[in-house]
Amino acid sequence: MPGNPTNNLMKMLVKAYSDSRLQEPAGEMSVQVNPESYVHKTEVKYDSKQAFGTTGKQLKFAKIEPQKMDFEFLFDSTGIIDGLNDPVNGVETQIQQFRELIIDYDGDTHRPRYVQLVWGTLLFNCCIDTFEVTYKLFNKDGAPLRAVVRAAFTGFKEDVRRVAEDNPSSPDLTHVRVVKEGENLPLLCHRIYRDSKYYIEVAKINGLNNFRKLKAGEKIVFPPIKK
Repeated sequence: MPGNPTNNLMKMLVKAYSDSRLQEPAGEMSVQVNPESYVHKTEVKYDSKQAFGTTGKQLKFAKIEPQKMDFEFLFDSTGIIDGLNDPVNGVETQIQQFRELIIDYDGDTHRPRYVQLVWGTLLFNCCIDTFEVTYKLFNKDGAPLRAVVRAAFTGFKEDVRRVAEDNPSSPDLTHVRVVKEGENLPLLCHRIYRDSKYYIEVAKINGLNNFRKLKAGEKIVFPPIKK
């Protein structure tokens, strides 16, 4: 029915890939019902070793763990949702397709596939961590007609980008710097790119006419440079 907000609702899309750069699609599917909520977890690790004879300890930053997201996905074959009615096989076919998409080993890489979750403004590159099914409704023969899948995903970064981001001064990433008193463009280029010769290119990108006299507090964009 035109104008029905339910029909126009964007559903989460689950995409699977065979490679970490997400260049080799291995399948995709939309969820039957969007999750009512989800948990997004970021964990910061500290080294909490305490010196002998001291009464307290200072937390020293160690690392930030990969981000994690937990979702609950509803599967239903009673005909109530989207008219999907399969009283004989129930939801097993749907769940098996979902399981094969994100869990089953890829024949070439011999590991579960890489997954991308796309939903509105959410774009999460991840791999499946846990997959738990709770069956809730059954037909007279015991076939499950409704189930909830609790899936936990761990985020990942493609190796090249991960190594670059672990090095905050990496020239392979876009940087934004706030100019301090006395700084000029050649100096900033040398700090970021390890070479001041790129100041002309950076000046053009930022529309700078006087690159030697920058204003303190001014924001300068330093894009990735091909050397």
